Amino acid sequence: MRCYSCAALSYAALCKTCKEQIFVPSIRTKKVGTMDVISFYRYSSIESLLHTKHKPEGHRIFKMLAEMTMKPFIKEFVENNDGDVYVVGVDEYVKSGYAHVSLLTQAMKTKTSIPEHASLLAANRVNYSGKSLQFRLDHPRDFVYTGTEDVHAILVDDIITTGITLQEAQKVLMQHGVNVLFALTLADVEE
Repeated sequence: MRCYSCAALSYAALCKTCKEQIFVPSIRTKKVGTMDVISFYRYSSIESLLHTKHKPEGHRIFKMLAEMTMKPFIKEFVENNDGDVYVVGVDEYVKSGYAHVSLLTQAMKTKTSIPEHASLLAANRVNYSGKSLQFRLDHPRDFVYTGTEDVHAILVDDIITTGITLQEAQKVLMQHGVNVLFALTLADVEE
């Protein structure tokens, strides 16, 4: 196989050099409504990797990104946190044979962090890519939550653009007694 970034021979989706020199996470936090959203990359720095989510090779890419970001983050988080925390992925629908957000949440599984796979799904499957803020406001996701109620949770998605999707998700979770501690995303579109 070859590195997806530099095309060097590599068993992994990204070679060691690219992982250590090009795709080093740069954690940023921003406030969206009442929730802190932590992102590991700027969108522009991993855009080509994020676009693989609609292709079969995206499985390898997203799994590696999860290992580089979500896994170390949750490991440190649970060391400093008492009690269980649930990990809720936004809209874990299967496309191209896998659910890319599910790969992110699965990497966060520990003894005290529990992924709630496919528990927060959108009833409205509209595509927001390239759409205006007004379009997003006029066409909400209409999330349905079927996971564990009355728990603490971390909300996970791949990208944050306007934050509307995460706010809608948080609102639905709160209706089920879920206290969203914060949200994690791979990338933030805002430069």
